[in-house]
Amino acid sequence: MDTRNQKSCLEMARGAIMERVDYEVSRQLQNIFDPNTSATAARKITVTLTLKPDDTRQNIMLSCTAKSTPVPTNPIVTMLYASDEDTVTEMAPQIPGQFSMDGQEQEPPATLRIIKFA
Repeated sequence: MDTRNQKSCLEMARGAIMERVDYEVSRQLQNIFDPNTSATAARKITVTLTLKPDDTRQNIMLSCTAKSTPVPTNPIVTMLYASDEDTVTEMAPQIPGQFSMDGQEQEPPATLRIIKFA
């Protein structure tokens, strides 16, 4: 068998399959370097090659899909304080109006409006 003209299947379609895989890898790298995602969670890229021959088995349609599964962003957590049935306030790191060591004033926390259903 003459191997001088053999190429990888990733080079088919004028390199478009390889380009699609490279695109998904770059998307995953962006997800890895995003500080809002888990640093150590595994990311996955799935490449599916589908070969569909015609009735004569001479013409074969090859299609490729590349799908990546990025890691979702880390959850954002806050604490709420329920002073009574009608008032829920987000807890603040310091007393509202108080100045921190760097001179910034603590803003008052948001109070949530409780909607009661009958």
